[in-house]
Amino acid sequence: MKKISIIGSTGSIGTQTLDIVRANKNIEVVALSCGRNIELLEKQVREFRPGLISVGDEKLAADIRDRLRDISGVRIVYGLEGLIEAATVPEADIVVTAIVGMIGVEPTIAAINAGKDIALANKETLVTAGHIIMPLAKEKGVSILPVDSEHSAIFQCISQSKKADGTPNEIARLLITASGGPFRGRTRDELLNVTVEDALKHPNWSMGSKITIDSATLVNKGLEVIEARHLFNVKPENIEVVVQPQSIIHSMVEFVDGAVMAQLGTPDMKLPIQYALYFPDRRYLAGDRLDFTKMKQIVIDTVDRETFRGLDFAYRSLNEGGVMSTIFNAANEYAVAAFLGRKIAFLTIYDIIEFAMDNVKNISDPTVKDILAKQKETEEVIRGRFGV
Repeated sequence: MKKISIIGSTGSIGTQTLDIVRANKNIEVVALSCGRNIELLEKQVREFRPGLISVGDEKLAADIRDRLRDISGVRIVYGLEGLIEAATVPEADIVVTAIVGMIGVEPTIAAINAGKDIALANKETLVTAGHIIMPLAKEKGVSILPVDSEHSAIFQCISQSKKADGTPNEIARLLITASGGPFRGRTRDELLNVTVEDALKHPNWSMGSKITIDSATLVNKGLEVIEARHLFNVKPENIEVVVQPQSIIHSMVEFVDGAVMAQLGTPDMKLPIQYALYFPDRRYLAGDRLDFTKMKQIVIDTVDRETFRGLDFAYRSLNEGGVMSTIFNAANEYAVAAFLGRKIAFLTIYDIIEFAMDNVKNISDPTVKDILAKQKETEEVIRGRFGV
């Protein structure tokens, strides 16, 4: 029986992970956490009966305790300390980090130190602390199993191409695919007055609001480039993003002999989630299948990097190194929240990111403490300039 803890169980990845649990009879949920959606969390607890749950704050903990007063054996914790408890619960074999934002960094590090394998859906962890996470995982003998569809695709390709001694074959290039989001093909002028509702209409994927906005700006692809740099130890200049608007090719790997391997499938996040939970085994997964007889073509296009500037910011952060990826990520988190709150225009997201990267001082070889401090500093600098 595989035992899992889900950090962020009420979000898109968390709820789909629980779908995988329902479909399989050999996974036990031992811990769940959420921020504020205690209505859904209550339903999850009643169905899966974890021994530990964590919520955002003390008031929410009191609320969920009252809601679950008829159920015994559930320990309730809250805040960052609660997240860390959920990530390190002794019974768990693997921790699904499905929480959004930099709040996932410390629980992930704690889980690795506790010897837990990580099914990683919290990209901000590697974006900001990849130089800490990957060596620590190696030291502790812990597997980092990517849940993002693009990184899972790369991971699947690499896992299927090994030398006689079992080591992976040498990679020449990673090709990360992007759907192009809801605004593919539009000019900057056409993006001046787009609304929150417009930006949330992703053509292929059903995701949380923050990630959907990141997809619209292509910042999401930038974050994925940084994440891929750490996951697969490939130089930034050997990571390329291409547009594949049908979301059929989830990413590709070019090896040194020129061969390219790709992972194809329907746009369904359950596949990479299940692959991470059961790696290296593949199990039956219900859902639509690709019908190649009905496909006329698979479209590949280039990224309009002048209009969608998020990708260039990511490469800049990698080239400058230090804590610049944290500044990039923190500025984007702040800007997306302001856009979703209808305080700024869509294109102002880029302005805020660029301003932060130009005006927040970089530091080399940052610690976790440095990373968290730089996030706060970035927010303060943005607030002082933009007043949002």
